[in-house]
Amino acid sequence: MIEQMQLVHLRRDVRNALELAIVALAPAALIDRLGTAAGLLEALAELPSDAAPVAALAQQTAERTRSAIEEWGKWHREHAPPPA
Repeated sequence: MIEQMQLVHLRRDVRNALELAIVALAPAALIDRLGTAAGLLEALAELPSDAAPVAALAQQTAERTRSAIEEWGKWHREHAPPPA
């Protein structure tokens, strides 16, 4: 079972990744994945941590979020301009 603090950190990380992906004009599918993950984590954060929907969705949402963040990192490394 995923800890509440892990969800808090993932929520922060995916929101940052989403913002950066938008600014970098990342592919729409990647922005959609990040946005979906961010939205799900935001919705789960509004519920009590012991609520049935949180228990049912937290692990899968965390996995999807990590995957989307990893995909963003890969895309960014491949497309970021070289340092000056």
